[in-house]
Amino acid sequence: MDLIELTLNHGLFVVRAASNLAEAEDILATWQPHMTIVDMDHDDSTALLGRLGTSNTLRRSVTPVLGLTRRGDLQTKLKAFDLGVDDILTVPFSPEELLARSIVITRRATGTNRPIVPTIKLGEMEVDILNRQVRAGDSVIHLSGIEQSLLYLLASRGGQVVTREEILDTIWGMDFVAESNIVDRHIRSLRLKLQDGYRHPRFIATVSGMGYRFIPTFSNQGWGDGTAADKRTLE
Repeated sequence: MDLIELTLNHGLFVVRAASNLAEAEDILATWQPHMTIVDMDHDDSTALLGRLGTSNTLRRSVTPVLGLTRRGDLQTKLKAFDLGVDDILTVPFSPEELLARSIVITRRATGTNRPIVPTIKLGEMEVDILNRQVRAGDSVIHLSGIEQSLLYLLASRGGQVVTREEILDTIWGMDFVAESNIVDRHIRSLRLKLQDGYRHPRFIATVSGMGYRFIPTFSNQGWGDGTAADKRTLE
């Protein structure tokens, strides 16, 4: 959930998150999102989709749904579509794929077709999500999909330690059989691109025996025109 909020909640979308059906119902009682992201593996997913359907009937509107699932089999996807999901994204996913799917869904639902080049500030860095570029001062750094996902995952935890197991599960998936040092190798590659020293880090600190921690506190950055966000989403 942290990764989803960080990816979308930077001026392009306004995000409100719920971890269960009761919290979702409290939000929906006073707020109508333009898109809903639903964890299809959650026990409350079917009930939430039913609640959204009832809400749409009463309001005579349609709230599109992006479903997330760790099971990429056809049966799971067909069941999700049968329950009213508009699109399916298999976990793990990259931040730019989540953003791109969300943009397409909301454009289709609202008829909005404005050009969008979203960026987000992470401490001293400005990240161009779709082009996988990081700007630090006058430098432009190009990241791979895994490196960008790593950066987002660490930043989304607000300075808390993220264990190697959490990184593996989130980025590579729980069923992935990993090499023993795959996380460390990608962290090392990301650090090299960010010119981030191991002994005196500016961005990513190693917490011995536990994992990694993002150092700066990120700040949300809107679009260049400074206008208020006009799209909303609920997880």
